[in-house]
Amino acid sequence: MPRSLIALIVVVVVLIAGIFFLASRTSHKEPVRTEKAVTLENLAN
Repeated sequence: MPRSLIALIVVVVVLIAGIFFLASRTSHKEPVRTEKAVTLENLAN
């Protein structure tokens, strides 16, 4: 087999493996909860 064909096959395999790796990662992040002290005067308005 010519070297260019082997190099092409290796590149294709690496690209497909990278696509599957990125697809399998969890992209869902938990929302960040921040608690803030609110005075009752602000709620009355």
